[in-house]
Amino acid sequence: MDKPLVKYHPLGVVDYKEAWDFQELLFQNIITQKQQGISNPISQLITCEHPHVYTLGKSGKKDHLLANDQVLSEIDAKFYQINRGGDITYHGPGQLVVYPIFDLDQFFTDIHKYMRFLEESVILTIAEFGLKGFRIEGLTGVWIDPLNPKKIAAFGVKSSRWVTMHGIGFNINTELAYFNQIVPCGISDKQVTSMNQALNSVMDFEVVMNTLVAKLKELFMFEFA
Repeated sequence: MDKPLVKYHPLGVVDYKEAWDFQELLFQNIITQKQQGISNPISQLITCEHPHVYTLGKSGKKDHLLANDQVLSEIDAKFYQINRGGDITYHGPGQLVVYPIFDLDQFFTDIHKYMRFLEESVILTIAEFGLKGFRIEGLTGVWIDPLNPKKIAAFGVKSSRWVTMHGIGFNINTELAYFNQIVPCGISDKQVTSMNQALNSVMDFEVVMNTLVAKLKELFMFEFA
């Protein structure tokens, strides 16, 4: 059986709304192809960084954004309510954002398994740099430091007709002070961290990004289109 094909879009630094619109375009294109009976439409994979932005998922609470409009303006951050699952999170410079727009009919039709694969891609990536990641029962995400759990990557997705969008926010060299303006993912009793903080070293962003993409390719067993 041929491996699924995925077209890769490394966008660099891109405005959140611009990337969201691009995701929606790719997402709708795949759904349209499936509705038209086109078999095996090519899945898509976006990697990028965003300028400072807070996004609130459908199941989140607006009061988990602690900053008002004036504070958002002062810290040069935007805010969007969006159509993924999950609560509030932050994206910004130094954070790797990964958007798989995958036709899961070509992989496996199991959203729970899909989420675990996304988490596993981060766990395998940070292991390459000497960090041990783990999951916490009942909480989506990847954490380090079992004695004082800190989240290093957050996840939130949307799916329709087994096509996915949104995805991973993975803190590499992220400015963590921006998380002080929210209740990250609605969890108030656990901290957020980054590879930079955990390893006390500024990471080579592109090396980490390429490692993560390679792990996704291995886990999902796809080829680049």
